[in-house]
Amino acid sequence: MANKVCVIGAGASGLLAAISAKNHGADVYILERNQKIGKKILATGNGRCNYTNVDATEYNYNHPRFVKNIFEQFGPDKTLQFFESLGIVPKIEEEGKTYPLSEQSSSIVDVLGFEIEKLSIKVLFEQLVNDIEKNKNGYIIRTQSQTFYADKVIIATGGMALPKSGSDGIGYKLAKRVGHKITNVFPALVKLELDYPYLKQMDGVKIKVQAELIYLDEVIHSEYGDVLFTKYGISGPTILQISRKANELLQNKQQAYIRVKLIEHLDYKDLLQRFKMLQDKSIEMALIGLIPKKLIHPILKESGMKYFNETVKNISGKQINIIINLLFDWRFLIIGSKGFDDAQVTAGGVDIEDIDSMTLESKISKGIYFTGEVLDIDALCGGYNLQWAWSSGYIAGKYAGN
Repeated sequence: MANKVCVIGAGASGLLAAISAKNHGADVYILERNQKIGKKILATGNGRCNYTNVDATEYNYNHPRFVKNIFEQFGPDKTLQFFESLGIVPKIEEEGKTYPLSEQSSSIVDVLGFEIEKLSIKVLFEQLVNDIEKNKNGYIIRTQSQTFYADKVIIATGGMALPKSGSDGIGYKLAKRVGHKITNVFPALVKLELDYPYLKQMDGVKIKVQAELIYLDEVIHSEYGDVLFTKYGISGPTILQISRKANELLQNKQQAYIRVKLIEHLDYKDLLQRFKMLQDKSIEMALIGLIPKKLIHPILKESGMKYFNETVKNISGKQINIIINLLFDWRFLIIGSKGFDDAQVTAGGVDIEDIDSMTLESKISKGIYFTGEVLDIDALCGGYNLQWAWSSGYIAGKYAGN
């Protein structure tokens, strides 16, 4: 009698798990709550699908030793080979980011869908699983309308990021149902909210700067790139990268700041010389051409200036020093972040202490496997999280299928 494997979720890791399990001899079917496969894949990489990173190693993840065992079996190199065998030509860009040559997320979904059909893997849509129960023959899987049976179950439901794609945390409920613990779950790769009185004036300003996460007056994460000020706080690629550690600190009731360095190519002496050269201008005019206009008043207000038309020569050296220091070290208190609706990734999840790091099988309930974002594994932007989805999906499918 064939080994029957049920995959819950037809996202990135679920599709790889199903294909892998089928190729390793199992009779496989997928239960998907949506009306089509790969809904979240279509939203990745701004529609281009940054489907892997050729430079990815275990050290890009929050639990490197756990990831290492999986990557040694199915890492970025084998992922490239797998997708090339399906017809995807890789386009490798800066920092190892890899896209399909078509630059369309739909290409990834299309080739995976074709492979699912070719292997005769049945996908049952609009099936929201709400319970799993072990019996003497295997597992009973219940949806809102039907009951299914399987020898093994792969939980590939995702986390809580982008819930409109179907990732609403149901996987955690199922994991608890079979005895697993869930670590603290919070949004990662997400916009940050700041406590700063002049945000409305700064709304819409986009600049390329060094942005740093400050905790106990130490830099714990630094990124260079685009930053966007908004009415609620701060956004942009650099902030998304910083947000994971920032939110972790907030979860632990710790105070953290974002530091922005507005001036990149000048030093303190250069700025002093500039103000001396422009001493007959107002302090406001002396900053024109140096920083974006909408940032001038907030900087001057924070420095304690009341009159922006005051000429530079009439401003004390102490006041000039305060202004210059702000240009190099402008800090904003982080008070929160946008929620899972805006997050690209979920931090936290099924505790990996109870998962076999070679097979991704539960140590508590034999025959249950976990993949992708439902596990407490995450990384920064750049193709790393999808790479984990492919790797974990393939490995779970392999061992469930054997």
